[in-house]
Amino acid sequence: MKTYGERAINLPNKTAQDLFTLMERKKSNLAVALDVTTKQEFLDIADKVGPYICCLKTHVDILEDFDQDLIDKLKKLQKKHDFIIFEDRKFADIGNTVKHQYSKGIYKIAEWADIIDAHAIPGDGIILGLKEIGLPLKRGLLLLAEMSSKGNLATGAYTEATIEMAKRHKDFVIGFISGKKYNSCEELIVMTPGVSLDNSNDDLGQQYKTPRNVIENGSDIIIVGRGIYGKGKDPVVEAQRYRNAGWNAYLEKLEN
Repeated sequence: MKTYGERAINLPNKTAQDLFTLMERKKSNLAVALDVTTKQEFLDIADKVGPYICCLKTHVDILEDFDQDLIDKLKKLQKKHDFIIFEDRKFADIGNTVKHQYSKGIYKIAEWADIIDAHAIPGDGIILGLKEIGLPLKRGLLLLAEMSSKGNLATGAYTEATIEMAKRHKDFVIGFISGKKYNSCEELIVMTPGVSLDNSNDDLGQQYKTPRNVIENGSDIIIVGRGIYGKGKDPVVEAQRYRNAGWNAYLEKLEN
């Protein structure tokens, strides 16, 4: 098994290279899914968890008071704490539509998000549309190969077709949202949501696995949300706890 730094060397996409080298530098494979609905809470939590994460995953369209000031302050926090920004937009339309959703509108995602993601349902056209905007900016795309919610349809033939799409576009597709590594795409990044040290499920069908579970299955980055900043949680304490759990699991896997 290669280290994150060793894997970064031959990757064709700059964002993928930057992410892996950042992970080695910070000794973190933790991404925080920051799904809160107000600007101030968003910025407060981002500042607290920033030192311990490799990636901040956002859903900016749920923010009730989104504005350009939030993006300006987010960029400052990114520079201060050294992390990658992943806007979890889950694009799912035809190529001509997604390239406008990516670059225009009130969010102008391409201007500030290092990584985005997309469903493979529309076919290669969705990658081509997003690539037209993102590749010149040296951005990266993740494809949703699997999801962590109960009863989801991202399985079997769909997952296999998604893997083949990724292989055709390795200059822009840097990896997958998935629960495991795929043998035919070992060099690509795998980010896994639904990670918890305390819970096994929630009331809305989310199914959780531990950091050790997902790293052993070949994931590179654990994505944690409410487990870090939920009710009664101290984001600093929990971010350190998850960062340590994820990194220790990675080190143990390197030794085996």
